[in-house]
This record gives sequence, C-alpha cells and structure tokens, in this order.
Amino acid sequence: MCPCNFNLAHGADYDYCRVAFAFKIREGDVEGTDVSGLNVVLFVDSPKVMTDGNWKVGLFVDGSAGDEQAEKLQAVFGGQLGGPPALLGPLIGEFLGVERVPIEITDDGLRHSVRVGDVIDFEIEDVVPFGVESGEPSRVSGIFHPVSSELTAAEAKHAKINAFGIEFEGKSALSWSDFAWAA
Repeated sequence: MCPCNFNLAHGADYDYCRVAFAFKIREGDVEGTDVSGLNVVLFVDSPKVMTDGNWKVGLFVDGSAGDEQAEKLQAVFGGQLGGPPALLGPLIGEFLGVERVPIEITDDGLRHSVRVGDVIDFEIEDVVPFGVESGEPSRVSGIFHPVSSELTAAEAKHAKINAFGIEFEGKSALSWSDFAWAA
C-alpha cells in the first residue's frame, strides 16, 4: 500500500496521488431523501504530500439518481453537509465538476471492481496472508482516512483513469472498508 494511505502527510510512492474513492450506498437518506442503492465516486488528484493541499477533485454521481438524489449526494460528498468530506475541504484547490454517469460497483468475494462510464475502470483483490486458513484478508487499523480508521488491504489488478482531463494507468495499491456515516 502506498504510504499516503497511512499518513496523508507522508509522501506518496509517485510524484502525485490519484485516487478514486468509490461509495456503494447500501441504504441511507440525506435530509429525508432516500439514496439507497446509489453509487458515488470521488476522484482526487493531489501532490505527492497530500497535506500540502492544492487537490483537484471531481465527483461522479450515479446516472440512475433522480435530480433531488443527485443534489443531496453532491452536498454530502462535496462537504456542504459536514462530516469527513468537509474535513478535506481545506486541501482542495480546484473543484473539477460533477458528472452524472453510470457507475457499476461489484463485490465478488475477495474481488471488487469499479467502472464509471468509460472514464474509470479498476479492480482490486483483498490480500489474504499466507497461512490464514479462514481466508480473512489483512486489515490495517489505527489510521486517519476519510472513510474509516480501519481498511482492508488489497492489490490492484488493473487501474485506468481518464477523468476530468487527467489520465493514469497503473497498479497502485488500494483498500476498501464497510462503514457508516451519520449526522
């Protein structure tokens, strides 16, 4: 895993950090609007040391969302309603925009994939340590992360991003977590 997963103030493996945070909303509502079953992807392009700020951020909202649902999700993930996304606000230098597109998030045992229209496509596989007969993947805990303080270690099988004019293709380390936000 890239060191920036453990500490945003530590430099990334590359001269930048490009990440797509994918959110599969199993159930929930925002100010009385049901957003269950929708997906959101937050795209970040940051300098090597993420705490230096000047992030470029773009948001993808599920194309199947109604207008009110899309508006509420944009408010949550844009930080206007507080919570973890609002904590990242001071790091953002440029907001690249919002696009409503088909978003497919698939969980198949230890494999997880995300496809956002034709601009983002990646697949990860959870890392199960040698000798762990239960098949439980490795977990990393006690970290500051916008989603959760505990994440599952995973390996990228492929990663391709061509979003908001920024292109990246490679195999960077990724992680996932089940979590709940409430206000």
